[in-house]
Order: sequence, then structure tokens, then C-alpha cells
Amino acid sequence: MTSTYSTHIRQNDLAKELGISRQALNLHLKRLRNLNYIRTGRGFIDVTEKGLNALGFSSTPAFIFIKVSPSKRSEVYRKIREIALQRAFRVAGDVDAILVVDRDKLNEILRRLSEIEGVKDTRSYVAIESLK
Repeated sequence: MTSTYSTHIRQNDLAKELGISRQALNLHLKRLRNLNYIRTGRGFIDVTEKGLNALGFSSTPAFIFIKVSPSKRSEVYRKIREIALQRAFRVAGDVDAILVVDRDKLNEILRRLSEIEGVKDTRSYVAIESLK
């Protein structure tokens, strides 16, 4: 299974947003296409799985649900921000935070979380298939 991220934006609009000419944008897009980081077409740019990986996003993420001691929340969240993650969310509900990490880095991140005072519990889930 291949993952992509698609954006539907006209190249004129993207060039204007980036503050460069359309010709300069085309040169950059051509280079990214040749490296297989993107695919382009009329009105869209797809960032390929290779491009997503280069940006630090995995197509096979793992999710870590964390419970935090209420008195340590600020310190725990500060330390979580220092860890290289794809995404991290503070949530309301049965857990206090959800981290999205590359599956290959799951063990290392769990080890780092175990060293943070105030992390009471972690539960890990590995994605097996993207549904959308």
C-alpha cells in the first residue's frame, strides 16, 4: 500500500504563497518529481510516501496513549515536546495525550517516556492498514 498526501492548489497560487516566480516553482517541482518526492498534475500535487518519509511522516505509524499525573502535567508535556515525534496531542478523556510516532522508533520513544517522571501509563497501538 502506498500513502500520499494530496493538495489541490494551482501552481500560480502556490508560487505566490511562497513568494517565488512560477518558473522558479516549476524548477523546484521538477527536481522533487525526479527524486520521486512528489507527483504533479493539473491542479494537484501529491507528496509521495518517499516524500512523506523525508518530511518525517510515516505511512505505518504507531500511536501511544499516555496517562499523566495531574500534578506533573506541565513538566511531562514540556519533555514530550523535546522528543522527535510525528505529532502529539493533549486530549480530554480516558488518556491525557496521544502521540503519533514512526513504528520503527516506537521502542526508543517508549524508553524515553519511561524516564519521564509523571508518566503513569502508556499504551501502544501499531497501524496495520490505512482506511482513508
